[in-house]
Amino acid sequence: MDAPTYSPKQVAEMLGLPPKSLASALKQDSYTGTEVWALRAQLGAYPPSLGRRKQLFLNFKGGTGKTSLSTSYAWRLAELGYNVLIVDLDSQGHATKCLGFEGEDFEKTLLNVLVRKAPMAEVIQKTSLPNLHFVPSNLTMSTVDLALMPMAGREFKLRNALKEVEAQYDVIVFDAPPSFGLLNLNALMAANDLFVPVLADFLSFHGLKLLFETVQSLEEDLNHVLDHVFIVVNSFNATFKLAKEALEALQTHYPEYLLPTIIRQCTKFAQASSEGRPVFVADPNSKGANDIEALIQNVLPRLRVNTAPGSDSGTQQAG
Repeated sequence: MDAPTYSPKQVAEMLGLPPKSLASALKQDSYTGTEVWALRAQLGAYPPSLGRRKQLFLNFKGGTGKTSLSTSYAWRLAELGYNVLIVDLDSQGHATKCLGFEGEDFEKTLLNVLVRKAPMAEVIQKTSLPNLHFVPSNLTMSTVDLALMPMAGREFKLRNALKEVEAQYDVIVFDAPPSFGLLNLNALMAANDLFVPVLADFLSFHGLKLLFETVQSLEEDLNHVLDHVFIVVNSFNATFKLAKEALEALQTHYPEYLLPTIIRQCTKFAQASSEGRPVFVADPNSKGANDIEALIQNVLPRLRVNTAPGSDSGTQQAG
């Protein structure tokens, strides 16, 4: 993926400052992500602190657009000035591909960290945004669950492995495969927040029921309570009667978890993912980009409620 460039108007939006106030600073027709980050440092234009969030995108049902959503969400958070790490947990490496990389090109994955005790810093890779990093995945990850099985404290391997690097990031985003196993259990135990992308169809309800039962068992058996659970309706087509009925059912049965922001069906969103580009790079004015932006603006105030006054946001540096 070619490094994206931004217009002065986009730069002002990313910095959260009025374009007129940046007139003297913005002297180019376009800016790279690195140049935007340098401007942010120069102006001290960092976003409000979120504390340190670890956020898991998970649904036991496949085909919900989870990876497209998680990678574009993480990308946009980075554009807005947060230090972000994406951890690809799926052996198919779809999150890695959505960032413009091929998992097979990387010698080390999370397997090396959890099973072979390599330092987390050794597997972290950089993107064209200086404050967005990722842990790649490939087919070698398919053996992680089996390798974790005999280990002591196997449910906490990921949480412990992140301790050496988590202070560098405002948000760590886990993109999980649509299954239940030890790796996803590790991700649940490491996460503060759970995002559950669903389609507006009645097949989604079975997956939701199983997932909520799993979350409840974590609370009871392992004493781990998530701060937030967000259900996100993805790829919604309002012209389908069945979709409207399924949305009404979700609003009835899960009102406390269902986000009001709905991600509409968007061909450019799907196309961007297949091309290995976040939607904000492919078409920042598309319905998909607008809806994810709205989702972020809906979620961020809820996260800040849990942030202690005076906590370090971690946005002053990027590795």
